[in-house]
Amino acid sequence: MFKIGIVGGTGYTGVELLRILATHPDVRLHTITSRSEAGQSVAAMFQNLRGHVDLSFAEPSLDLLSECDLVFFATPNGVAMKMVPDLLAAQVKVIDLSADFRLRDAALWARWYGQEHACPEWLPEAVYGLPEFYAEEVAAARLVANPGCYPTSVQLALLPLLRWPGVDLEHIVADCKSGVSGAGRQAHLSSLLAEAGDSFKAYGVAGHRHLPEIEQQLSSYAAAPVRLTFVPHLLPMIRGIHATVYVRVSADIAELQHHYEQYYAGQPFVDVMPAGSLPETRSVRASNLCRLALHRPQGGDTIVLLSVIDNLVKGAAGQAVQNMNLMLGLPQDRGLLHVPVLP
Repeated sequence: MFKIGIVGGTGYTGVELLRILATHPDVRLHTITSRSEAGQSVAAMFQNLRGHVDLSFAEPSLDLLSECDLVFFATPNGVAMKMVPDLLAAQVKVIDLSADFRLRDAALWARWYGQEHACPEWLPEAVYGLPEFYAEEVAAARLVANPGCYPTSVQLALLPLLRWPGVDLEHIVADCKSGVSGAGRQAHLSSLLAEAGDSFKAYGVAGHRHLPEIEQQLSSYAAAPVRLTFVPHLLPMIRGIHATVYVRVSADIAELQHHYEQYYAGQPFVDVMPAGSLPETRSVRASNLCRLALHRPQGGDTIVLLSVIDNLVKGAAGQAVQNMNLMLGLPQDRGLLHVPVLP
């Protein structure tokens, strides 16, 4: 059994990690840290974990975390980068669910996140943890940067198309919507039920932190600059992301459908739906699945890609466990074959 630690176990991502890992057959939760809740029983805070997790929250301690085989950071941006070098020196593998290691350029990171990077020398070693494309690199990694939720939904939709002949890489539009849990568990006025319910709005239109992450990865995969107009929206629901991506390319839609089906054949967590499908966020709730569909409206030159994920699972904790499985030499679907929850 592998010993697992979680730094920052009180947020929505942290409790999703706990939910998934509590029944994983090959790991044992060794420590779960929280400065504010140290000493409190995990099951007392999250009653869904009663009978599954018998630990209490502990103060973050390098000695305690160094006893683990792998540590997850489910912390705000800027926390992991201060502790990761010491853990790596102690031969502990790390998966960071924050943005600390997603961008390769420390100056770009500082510009978007408003602080200097604490360990820029580790950025080149961090592997971007999108398993459908970088499984071999993840399996050999000591440090994995878990992708953001919006970037996951957009990249899984786009990456198979980026090397298609004649695709327009300069005018891609990603119109994305997320449930309020994407804002985290801290109290924010905009995510209160009375504020978000019965309403719908865009945010981050002038620039969102996920934009440089998405463009970096798309450009790397395409081996050419990719320019994206990315507009996120807040939906009055708890879980889920729906990404509608528009790409100009002259291609037969049936040929593209076959290409996507072949591209993702054998990938356990990407479901390319039948032609003409309209995937719903509720069809992936509480699962590690991404469902995709392709359309070419009015027979024009624009392909519309529809991508749905659960932002807390495939967009965060589930994908992190998928990466963990690869890093520990386990099948990547181990402990993750949860059927989506309906209604």
